[in-house]
Amino acid sequence: MPRSNRYILPGYVYRLTHRCHNRTFLLRCRLDRIEYCSRLRHAVHKHRVSLFDFCVTCNHVHLLGMCNRLADLSRFMQQLEGDFADYYNLRKHRSGAFWGERFHCTMIDGGSHLWNCLRYIDLNMVRAGVVNHPNEWAWCGYHELIGKRQRFRLLDIERLVELLDLTDSKALAEIHQQRILESIRDKRLTREGIWTESIAVGSETYLREIVSKTKKRKRLHIAATEDGDWYVRECCTMYAKC
Repeated sequence: MPRSNRYILPGYVYRLTHRCHNRTFLLRCRLDRIEYCSRLRHAVHKHRVSLFDFCVTCNHVHLLGMCNRLADLSRFMQQLEGDFADYYNLRKHRSGAFWGERFHCTMIDGGSHLWNCLRYIDLNMVRAGVVNHPNEWAWCGYHELIGKRQRFRLLDIERLVELLDLTDSKALAEIHQQRILESIRDKRLTREGIWTESIAVGSETYLREIVSKTKKRKRLHIAATEDGDWYVRECCTMYAKC
């Protein structure tokens, strides 16, 4: 079963990216995306994972959340991805791998960095040119973040509001909607590899803390983007685009 990168540390917010085998469009069918979301909802409750956002595309998935123990995160991904692969193979009368090698995990700081990550995830299908606005893509967390989805909810809005130091979910909805609109209006839709290729994204202080807790620190590189998001990644590691 795919495993996360070896730098993952307990107690942080995690952005998880998992691609279909050979980046094929195995999730292109609406029925399968619905099934994945249903299994995702069951898995977050069973394994005590607080989910803050997600996006199910046609050939990969993005998840943003946190849990108190790494063991819970590991079991969560093993059950969700493993069981869904079994379901898909059975439905399609196929065998072989559904997912690529291992899911990638990026640890995310709070504040503006968490806001930026939420926006980046929800704009995924807009960047891909599939839709003009995330409200046109049913298989992402945008609808729940702005309070439009009341049934079959997946997200831990209460905990996210607390992490962002907001007064209530209404403030979350208003700010997130505005940030999405501004990005679309200003055409700030380019791919940003830091969210899917880094070990962590956040403030410089946050990243120094991450690096101090990891092994093989000589292999890590810290840098900053124009938007003020610092990131740390392995010097020699290259990840496939998504």
